[in-house]
Amino acid sequence: MDTRVAPQPPSPGDRLRSWRERRHLSQMTLALQAEVSARHLSFVETGRAQPGRELILRLADELEIPLRERNMLLRAAGFAPVFEQRRFDDPSFDPVRSIIDITLARHAPFPAYVIDRHWDVVCRNDGVPELYEGVDAALLVPPTNVVRLMLHPQGMAPRVHNLPSWRSHFVVQMRRQFELTADPQLGALLRETLAWPGGIGPIDESTGGPAMTLDIDTRIGRLSFITAITVFGSPVDVTLEEIALEVMHPANSFTEHAVRDAAAARAARRKGQETKG
Repeated sequence: MDTRVAPQPPSPGDRLRSWRERRHLSQMTLALQAEVSARHLSFVETGRAQPGRELILRLADELEIPLRERNMLLRAAGFAPVFEQRRFDDPSFDPVRSIIDITLARHAPFPAYVIDRHWDVVCRNDGVPELYEGVDAALLVPPTNVVRLMLHPQGMAPRVHNLPSWRSHFVVQMRRQFELTADPQLGALLRETLAWPGGIGPIDESTGGPAMTLDIDTRIGRLSFITAITVFGSPVDVTLEEIALEVMHPANSFTEHAVRDAAAARAARRKGQETKG
């Protein structure tokens, strides 16, 4: 008979201490920021005192804990979660999805897509299908992961001219995101990414900004895009906090014309096929 005892889930105090240490804050510093005594905070972390709902939310705010984790912290303390967590296809998101759909459509024929906290594509337009030609079919199966699509040796990586810089761009962002969220799935993706061959080299911490240039070979020529990411900040909704819109703008006139000409040619072929049908 198995007599092993199942591990107990972390207590509210354990969770708060873990987040405080992740943020490199002392008890005294956090106590001052949250306007609570250091003694009481120490008692909370050791389990000698149970934190109230307001104190949990105040500490979570000072620690910049993600909303998903704040809900878990509240549950661990016996309180109901206060931040809504819905599927992206929930009808309540119709206004947000409408704005996103308009943005995706207007950005065509250039690529644009929405990603979640694990870099999986939630929705996208059909801009520049030539980018994905030659990519292993398994990497295109929904939900497509942008990191794997871009950096995996069987993805777009062999055609990316500035692969080391592009790889650094992703790695720096994932590291920062992991530091902020402590998401184990994101941590696994980061380790997976660092293990792939190709483009291996020192990580340039300066490449983790919101915009980055992608130079890639395709059958319509070497294309260059500037990417930019927009986040949907919301203080009360988990789903909106965890998604981001990424758009790719042409970085030079050749890319502008090549992409538009290729899109026009596809549209003409479709129109001809419909006429024949």
